Amino acid sequence: MSATGRPTSTDDELLRLFDESDDPVLTAAEIAEELEMTRQGVNYRLRQLDAEGAVARKKIGSRAVAWWRTDTTR
Repeated sequence: MSATGRPTSTDDELLRLFDESDDPVLTAAEIAEELEMTRQGVNYRLRQLDAEGAVARKKIGSRAVAWWRTDTTR
């Protein structure tokens, strides 16, 4: 997040990571590292995109969540 409190990366940039990845799923930690954001910030944005139907998720461990893109029209 920038000093103004606005996200430093757009949702489109976040979604583009899914398109460019060789893996079918990504974790919030992987996205956070790539976008230089906090994992908490990425989780917040992913939950918003999940509510919009742009991504989906599945819990794959006690604390791990896999995310994938569902809406490629954005």
